[in-house]
Amino acid sequence: MAKSLVLLVVLVFFTTVQATNPNSDADFTVPSGMKIDGDFFTYTGLRGSPSSSSNGIDKKTVTMKNFPALDGMGISMELLEFSPGAVNVPHTHPRGAEIMFVVDGALTVGTTDSTGQLYKNDLQKGDVFVFPTGMVHYQANFDKSNKAIGVSAFSSVNAGTIDLPKNIFGSNMPGEVLAKAFKISADTVRQLETNQM
Repeated sequence: MAKSLVLLVVLVFFTTVQATNPNSDADFTVPSGMKIDGDFFTYTGLRGSPSSSSNGIDKKTVTMKNFPALDGMGISMELLEFSPGAVNVPHTHPRGAEIMFVVDGALTVGTTDSTGQLYKNDLQKGDVFVFPTGMVHYQANFDKSNKAIGVSAFSSVNAGTIDLPKNIFGSNMPGEVLAKAFKISADTVRQLETNQM
């Protein structure tokens, strides 16, 4: 019995080690045909201002798609510029935690846990806030005169983003389901659906 238990523990340990670190025989992953030098480990795409958006939040992302050195690293990041009054609507990242650093200005941020408890704070330049994997959260620049800049890092090469208003009211879910779920009228559901298009 004791030998069987030891064998089971050893088997689970080695299976877990293999499952969590498949590239343990290499320092990093190199795409086929790519030259390796300092440039391989350097990304310059954050220079300059991000492209303009319609929601007042301009973004530049750093992912494996545009920075191949991230392959196998399990990380990615994003530069966000919030126009005065801009709100990054409630959303989740189902495949990774997020840590946000405020580079300039001020942001109000918050996240909820699985019981619906809200944890929020007002961040200033130099502050950091963490959003656990899959938890609903938001960021807002309530300053009506000044922009705010933040850098978010993710514990995943593709943390994914589920924009709750768009994914709920822009998904063609039956209006009756949404009206009952949010305890709102069918007319309000139609207005919310129209605003997501």
